[in-house]
Amino acid sequence: MNRLVVVANRVPDPAARGATAGGLAVALQDALTRREAVWFGWSGRIAEATGGEPAETRIGRIAYTTLDLGREDHRRYYAGFSNASLWPTLHYRLGLAQFDRQDYAGYRAVNAAFADALAPRLRPDDTVWVHDFHLFPMAAELRRRGCGQRIGFFLHVPFPPAALFCALPRAEELLADLAGYDVIGLQTEDDVTNLRAALIGIGQPEAAARVAAFPIGIEAEPFAALAVKALEKRETERFRLSLVERALIIGVDRLDYTKGLPQRFCGYGQLLARFKAHRSKVTYLQVAPVSRGDVAEYRTLRRELDEWVGRINGQHAEPDWAPLRYMTRAVARPVLAGFMRMARVGLVTPLRDGMNLVAKEYVAAQDPEDPGVLVLSRFAGAVAQLPGALLVNPLDPDEIAEALDQALRMPREERQQRWQDCAVSVFRDGARAWCRDFLAALEGANDTAAEEPVRRRARA
Repeated sequence: MNRLVVVANRVPDPAARGATAGGLAVALQDALTRREAVWFGWSGRIAEATGGEPAETRIGRIAYTTLDLGREDHRRYYAGFSNASLWPTLHYRLGLAQFDRQDYAGYRAVNAAFADALAPRLRPDDTVWVHDFHLFPMAAELRRRGCGQRIGFFLHVPFPPAALFCALPRAEELLADLAGYDVIGLQTEDDVTNLRAALIGIGQPEAAARVAAFPIGIEAEPFAALAVKALEKRETERFRLSLVERALIIGVDRLDYTKGLPQRFCGYGQLLARFKAHRSKVTYLQVAPVSRGDVAEYRTLRRELDEWVGRINGQHAEPDWAPLRYMTRAVARPVLAGFMRMARVGLVTPLRDGMNLVAKEYVAAQDPEDPGVLVLSRFAGAVAQLPGALLVNPLDPDEIAEALDQALRMPREERQQRWQDCAVSVFRDGARAWCRDFLAALEGANDTAAEEPVRRRARA
């Protein structure tokens, strides 16, 4: 089998395993262990300048090959164009996007530096799989260096309507770069429709025909086993006892303005204000590890959430009950799995999300005999695969409150049926299937192969 080369903004720590491994590393684990592989990208270290000889660490059949980024390149490429321009635009938040020509030049320069380092290391029969918005131009840069390998691209975040995306300066150049990829994967059919329209709009119908949906999943059975085993852990038992038999609502998100956390907190406050029967009988735990803490918008968000926590607990708390528990540090994945299994409600209300695997993890963690209820934003990419969820508009706090009330009062028979409706796809369409389908399309004999995994899923 030919070698797989995975290109991503950040290469995971080769020593990371299990609970400490990142989401992409977990999703790609099966594909990487079945063949010789290279994982290429940024080391996570800041140097005086980008470039130099890449560092390589080999573990088994996987070579982790990394470049350091120069301080200025990191500021322009990562903090600048990737996160200040592309991230908000792709999440439909054009009003938060900031554009700076020097940031854009830095973004392209880092993509070119990655290509300079990677191209000489590629073998003629390698399969190259590029991930996410940091690397839109990667295939075009490799093609300019004479690389003729099959190169695929997967966008993990949403893709907005063409008119919105093209309002970002230089958007047409980025779209033209995508034509260098043999297969372009996105999370949902809505994303596919949007990107195809954008590519056709700039005169790239052939590239548009290479766009297909490959919804990413989780390996549900191992996560379910993790959740069951976590109930035996001391941390989980301490938490269970602290609830004093109150119903648990749980939310797990990065601290990010796309996750709808202020609206979610407001909705929970409305639950306590409008549905008084739940007072002192429910506890909401929100785990939101800080990300991008050096960005002004994220510091503002953190202050806003701190104010919401103080307001809700100040208005509704009792001497023996804090209605909202809020953590901004990471919790180990096995512990979170146990908390999810205990939760009567999983609250997942992003303003916009490519997929949202937390929603799928919550479903996987449940006890089939006495499952909880998933309350899910209608703007999460996972909606199409989770028909048993209670859907809400995250911009309407009263709708969130009403869904929480419905979930907390729902009889066991309905909870079981809703869980079964969600569990079908969660347990069937896992990360291995996602990898297999994308690579089958990329390594297929012709470009129409990109459509076959989607047809198989539809038939299933």
